[in-house]
Amino acid sequence: MGGTVRGLVVLGDSTTVGVGDPVPGGWRGVGPLLAAAFPDARYLNTSVTGARAGTVRREQLGRALAARPDAAVLVVGMNDVLRSDFDPVALHADLDAVVGALVAAGAAVVTVRFHDHGRVFRLPGPLRRALRARIGELNAVLDAVVRRHGAGCVDLDRLEGAYEPGTWAVDRLHPSELGHRRLAAAFAARLAEAGCEVPGAVSPACTGGITVTPLHHAGWLVFKGVPWLWRRGRDLVPHAAAILYRSWTGGEAVAAPPGALPPPLTAEGQLNR
Repeated sequence: MGGTVRGLVVLGDSTTVGVGDPVPGGWRGVGPLLAAAFPDARYLNTSVTGARAGTVRREQLGRALAARPDAAVLVVGMNDVLRSDFDPVALHADLDAVVGALVAAGAAVVTVRFHDHGRVFRLPGPLRRALRARIGELNAVLDAVVRRHGAGCVDLDRLEGAYEPGTWAVDRLHPSELGHRRLAAAFAARLAEAGCEVPGAVSPACTGGITVTPLHHAGWLVFKGVPWLWRRGRDLVPHAAAILYRSWTGGEAVAAPPGALPPPLTAEGQLNR
């Protein structure tokens, strides 16, 4: 791993599709912004909106490996967290298989640890606590996978401007153009730390995107935001109710089966710095 990057692949969900950074004709986002720092590398983005970890393993990994990548970026997990059938053990198996296969193929791999979405997307208290607990389980899985395979990791909680409004798109779920640029720059830095030659740089200057107006915000809230909150709220309500019940009764949270996951990383290992 390391050295000249001849092939760069990006796998994942709507974040790596580029949602939140609109340009004429579609989305741009973190993938193309990162690829611009590797102007001579082959670039493939297999990401699909709505992808879960299992989706990446079944539908994206084969294409990514066929591209013979020297560097790979993976962002996935939040669509698993936001579903009623969330299973951290199955999530661990899928992420471990994806990262392990990419590393075994000789790619320098970088993924992310997730921030507290509840601080960005305002949710009612019980739902916010339920989401925070789920993200904690997701991050524990990511920590274990990163440690086992020696992958790089960007801690989104510590990303520059992580909780600034300007980092986020109108939906408060996906990065804005600025957020995508910050994420791409962080990925480039982690790949450089892994020994990859990064001949270019990710510019922090926003350019080429479509200007987002207050009308966009209002339109998203009416046509996308409220319906999304209703759908995901129904998925998280049972988990939120369990958290409320345990807080009232003094009970403990239900843990993963003993030995199902390796212990979490140290702070240094989590950030892979």
